[in-house]
Amino acid sequence: MKKTLIALSAICMMLGANAYTPHATAASKVGITSVNGDFMKSKDGTWAGMMKGKTYWYKLDKSAKLWWSTDGKKWMEVKDGMWADKDGKWLKIGENKLWWSADMGKTWGEVPEWKWQGPKGEWYKFDKDWSLWVNK
Repeated sequence: MKKTLIALSAICMMLGANAYTPHATAASKVGITSVNGDFMKSKDGTWAGMMKGKTYWYKLDKSAKLWWSTDGKKWMEVKDGMWADKDGKWLKIGENKLWWSADMGKTWGEVPEWKWQGPKGEWYKFDKDWSLWVNK
């Protein structure tokens, strides 16, 4: 019985080591090195937002300060550090967490899984190091 369990454990480890991961293979073809579920680490760290029908691009610097651009070339700091998700909730970073508000900033709650939806249905999330992940 003990030999059978050891043999089964060895087989399971070999199968696990040789498992096919289609997301990793597809990601490696486009130069993305890390995959987290269906999320891929963003190469440029930018995400889309929309206000009054206009698309804006956002990114964080090394201090987790928020920057915005309309063309992806000229960037300006977002003084209040907020952006909107697809549903119009405001998001911001504070106390080393991602927060959102559905009432124009009167009350704030931590964003579950630090994940939000962009204007075109894409999903974004931050990891604990504030790296951006995307699921399109």
